[in-house]
Amino acid sequence: MHWFAPEARGHGVPEVMYAVSHRGGRIAPQVTLVKALASALCIGGGGSVGREGPIVQIGSAAGSTIAQLLRFDTPRVRLLVACGAAGGISATFNAPLAGAFFAMELILRNFTAESFGVVVLSSVAADIVGRAMLGDHPFLSLPSFSVRSPVEYLLYMALGVAAGVVGVAFSKILYLVEDACDWVWRGPEWARPAVGGIVLGAVLIALPQMYGVGYPVLENAIEGRYLIPMLLVLLVGKMFATSLTIGIGGSGGVFAPTLYIGAMAGTAFGMIAHDVLPTVAGSAGAYGLIGMGAALGGATGAPITAVVILFELTGEYSIILPLMAAVVMAAGTGHLLSKETIYTAKLWRRGIDVDKPPSAFPAFTAIDIAIGPPDPLGENTSVAAAASALSASSLGIVPVVDGDGRYRGCVSAQDVAEVLDGPDPPATVSTLTRSPPTIGADDKPPAILTALAGHGGTGLPVLNREGTALIGWITYEIVLARMHPDIAAGPDDAHSA
Repeated sequence: MHWFAPEARGHGVPEVMYAVSHRGGRIAPQVTLVKALASALCIGGGGSVGREGPIVQIGSAAGSTIAQLLRFDTPRVRLLVACGAAGGISATFNAPLAGAFFAMELILRNFTAESFGVVVLSSVAADIVGRAMLGDHPFLSLPSFSVRSPVEYLLYMALGVAAGVVGVAFSKILYLVEDACDWVWRGPEWARPAVGGIVLGAVLIALPQMYGVGYPVLENAIEGRYLIPMLLVLLVGKMFATSLTIGIGGSGGVFAPTLYIGAMAGTAFGMIAHDVLPTVAGSAGAYGLIGMGAALGGATGAPITAVVILFELTGEYSIILPLMAAVVMAAGTGHLLSKETIYTAKLWRRGIDVDKPPSAFPAFTAIDIAIGPPDPLGENTSVAAAASALSASSLGIVPVVDGDGRYRGCVSAQDVAEVLDGPDPPATVSTLTRSPPTIGADDKPPAILTALAGHGGTGLPVLNREGTALIGWITYEIVLARMHPDIAAGPDDAHSA
């Protein structure tokens, strides 16, 4: 990862979200291979992370590579990235609906008929291939589900609030541990996972249930094989082990750990509810199932995906109503507690807001691109001398300054020509001086382009911060060359570049 694809480090989904929102969906082709190898080594070696995040990044990188090879435009590149993500989730969970909604809700972050149709086709195709290779069986063996009493819906809503808190807590701990690892480590980055792996190994010796993805432990919890203290230990342990795995530079996802944590929290909640209200609360495993979806919705801010994926994992329609109630409460709680989700927080920490479209303008100011101004004329220059100076200028306009060098305005070739053809031309250019818009030294692209409207051919003067001295000149051509160097360079130069 250090040498070939640094973006493959971590859980993968934030990098895909960033590529779609800020890079037109373009992902380096080598990410596919590097992410697959790094994640397999990390998870197979005991890293307490999931495989869903890496598969999303692998599928997205493959889709982006294909789109770039076919020279698709940016909207279609983004669409193929989403198709790759949908296919990865669909094949992993044997859940084609969840794959499609995951891609639309988290990767594209919008729902359109055209996009949804293509993403669904990709998800279905991936699931068909997955079933042909791995068999048509449920991803997890989960218990049956039923609601014993209408009053129980209130318990599920309370579980949603609790799971939302747990989901946000996981996100906070994840980045807190990552910051701690960054602060502690002073060696070369490529050696960080090896040294950090010693610490992770000690955690696995103390709590072997943290090894790898952890789905067998999740199933044991839902089946009621752990007591409440052990469930809480596993919940906190998974938060720390996953955070440590990613903090030391490991490659893996947080999707599966979030389900794991939700299952522990939900089952513990169910046990307590059953002890307190035995005639109302159902089995603890049922609360574990709902807790999985609720924690996922609270941590990721993707309630539709959370509802659909739990429905597909169980195959029971009876889960829908309590699941929807709990997930909505969890997502709302998560939103109240934290503006960022477990995915967007990683980007937010880098100063990237995926909900805010990137600026169409590069970051530069007028002084960064201004060229030297035409030689100015004194305001007492004769009209004949001004005509001579303008004839040598390609801009058709020259600035005018006073005796102290302060900027007074500009005089144009058209104005000089008109008075020279008249019966009584003025003696100096002072009476011909006009005041076109000026550009400040610190003006940014929007202000520069606004000022240039109607003056793009001749250009405009750039003044110092006090607005008194002429320090440069800008034309449309200069702005174009800075914003689109490939176009401004010309066809031959752009092709060679």
